Amino acid sequence: MTEADDGELAVEAPVWTVFGDLMAGLVGAFVLVLIGVLFVQMDLVASLQQEVEKRRVEEQRRMALEKALAIPLASGRVTLDNGRIGISGSVLFAVNSDDLRPEGRQILRSLVHPLRVYLGERREMLMVSGFTDDKPLREGNHRFADNLELSAQRALTVTRALIEEGMPSSQVFAAAFGPEQPVASNASEQGRALNRRVEMAPVPRASAPPAPANAAQ
Repeated sequence: MTEADDGELAVEAPVWTVFGDLMAGLVGAFVLVLIGVLFVQMDLVASLQQEVEKRRVEEQRRMALEKALAIPLASGRVTLDNGRIGISGSVLFAVNSDDLRPEGRQILRSLVHPLRVYLGERREMLMVSGFTDDKPLREGNHRFADNLELSAQRALTVTRALIEEGMPSSQVFAAAFGPEQPVASNASEQGRALNRRVEMAPVPRASAPPAPANAAQ
């Protein structure tokens, strides 16, 4: 081997070494990118499965509630929308009043048994929510400070009526929203009538807090 050949080998060896290191680095980067893509896809698949399962459970819940309330719903005086049971305020109360109409009590009576069964099977509670339109209360009405108080008293009236008709007090509670969360425009009387309503919705029970570790045995 001549001195020239030795020189060429000395020059070529470092080049191939650098090229090999570069290729190894590129392969390693590609593998890392591929692993990252796979993890992202796995997260997306898991999220999609969770969303599908959530929708399936919600659909089963909706169908079970529709089945439980089949008779009241068939009367047309009760509605069911996205798990919320609605009753028009005019059916339950006169304008600016929290005195329950006889027809309203009859409707509530028809709801108690199916709701007790439904709630008992799922360990849920019933939230009774009162809503009003945005018109101020009539002058001379000294019973309520504003629409929020009126909605609160109506929700309490319905809650007490349900309890009187057989709903366990541990399964129902009241909430008030006043003119907030309208379902229609308050610009027309028809829309305001839709906003004056009481809704009932099953909600999960709060988990019981864990017993203290040093509690007496």
